[in-house]
Parts: sequence; structure tokens; C-alpha cells
Amino acid sequence: MRHATSEDLGAIDGLVSSLRELAGLTEKRPGVFYRRSKAFLHFHAHDGDLFADVRTDPGKDFERRRVTTKAEQRRLLAEIRRSLAPSAP
Repeated sequence: MRHATSEDLGAIDGLVSSLRELAGLTEKRPGVFYRRSKAFLHFHAHDGDLFADVRTDPGKDFERRRVTTKAEQRRLLAEIRRSLAPSAP
């Protein structure tokens, strides 16, 4: 498993572009996102598949999600949007 290259990120450009538009995330390097001052998401490639390591729960470690298909990308984006939504009082 290796960190995703710019070529790898090109294969998931729609997902990365959507992440760039989300309030609360900052892209420190291409494909590496932070929430506040803490690492939140980055990508890996392995055997032709792409994966996102994401920390949707601030108190937990990264969890790996496959994001090779459009459906997997949509699921991840929905999960991230839920984790960034303000909590109800």
C-alpha cells in the first residue's frame, strides 16, 4: 500500500473536488485533508484500487474505506458530510 499519487487522485477527481468544497476541511497537500488542526483524510493506492483513510470520529483512529467505484465514493462523501454536520443541541 502506498500513498496516492497525483495520477491516482485524477481517477477520483470528482470525489476530491467535492471534498475541497466542504466547509470545515482544509487541504494541506493534494488529497490530504485536515479538520481544524488534526489530520482527517488521505488516500492510498493498492493493486489497482483506491482507499481513503478517514477519521470521522475525532476520538478514534483512521478507518480505511475503498473508494474505487463511484458508489463507494458517494458513500464516503455522505459519511463525511454527516460527520461534519453540526450536532443538534
